[in-house]
Amino acid sequence: MKTAMMETRRLYYEDVYTKEFEAEVLECRPLGKKYAVVLDKSAFYPEGGGQPSDTGFLNETAVSEVHEKDGELLHYTAEEIPAGTRVRGVIDWDRRFDLMQQHSGEHMVSGLVHAAYGYDNVGFHMGSDVITIDFNGPLTEEQLLEIEDQVNERIWENKEVRIWYPGPEELKALPYRSKKELTGDVRIVEFPGVDLCACCGTHVARTGEIGMVKLLSVVRFREGVRVEMISGRRVLQYLQMVSTQNHQVSVLLSAKPHETAKAVQHMQEENFSLRGRLQHMEAESFAAEAEKYEGKGDVLLFKPEMEADAVRRLTDAVMHTCGGRCAVFSKNPDGSFKYAMGQIDGDLRTLTKEMNAALDGRGGGKPFFVQGSVKAEEQAIRDFFSVRQTTD
Repeated sequence: MKTAMMETRRLYYEDVYTKEFEAEVLECRPLGKKYAVVLDKSAFYPEGGGQPSDTGFLNETAVSEVHEKDGELLHYTAEEIPAGTRVRGVIDWDRRFDLMQQHSGEHMVSGLVHAAYGYDNVGFHMGSDVITIDFNGPLTEEQLLEIEDQVNERIWENKEVRIWYPGPEELKALPYRSKKELTGDVRIVEFPGVDLCACCGTHVARTGEIGMVKLLSVVRFREGVRVEMISGRRVLQYLQMVSTQNHQVSVLLSAKPHETAKAVQHMQEENFSLRGRLQHMEAESFAAEAEKYEGKGDVLLFKPEMEADAVRRLTDAVMHTCGGRCAVFSKNPDGSFKYAMGQIDGDLRTLTKEMNAALDGRGGGKPFFVQGSVKAEEQAIRDFFSVRQTTD
């Protein structure tokens, strides 16, 4: 038999800043390994409208999530709280206020993008680290910076956010945003001069409480773009993280914090020059190695900790002079070996397959040139090639 629906007074709509409250348990239903607790009143916001639910406590029992189902507000707990119990509810206010800042910041960004470019917010996800908004039109990074400037100017005006339920006639006349057709009582949230939207979420009372919005990225997504953003305390945490990272970089580069980009560019230029000189020296060394093995036939070489590209270039140089097959192995820090093997006009496919099987290797390439790695000791590699007329 279906349980009669239990009505819960929604304190979060009466006063979004309610952090604690007293209530009575109307029902406690077993739900798998959890319990669904229904209260006569609650300040816990249920998941909905793109916003995660509140968490907190009922007396000493943790509330892990809250959902609205068939009009009821269900508080999920790991322990039973019998019907009739008086409870003191405490929501995780730091979490709630963070979500209020994020949700309010999203409204203002979406409203300004819609006003400037006519794009709709067609997707919204409020994560634990960033907020994503999907717009059905293109935006560049330059346009995103303009929106960021505008939204923060509007935030600092510190205007009051208006939330109300308009009557049917008033609702018809309002140019509000909504992702779907709505029936019944419609809750309208207005950020003056910025956004007018139908929304059931929790928001700050004044725009100044958002603090600041930072738009982090914009990438192409479906027919439009996906924007990543943060608001409020998350902006401060982000700036602190970036500042800490930049300070560490500035110390490593012996550069002032505001000159790290210039220092990195200088380091890249030096590195490019050094790599050029190193490759030139390697080329001379490889040419000398190739000359040393001229006409020697099959050659097997072991070299310490060379880059894969260097192994390839040395193999290519020697294979053009030795008159046979050249195989070069270079040991990695983990004890395995990277290799390259080549032979002018040769077909190494069968040999490579046998070698990979015998030496726990992986790799391949063209018939006359292959690259890969093996997990074997140097002696095992030597033994494999010793019966294949390879000399070194």
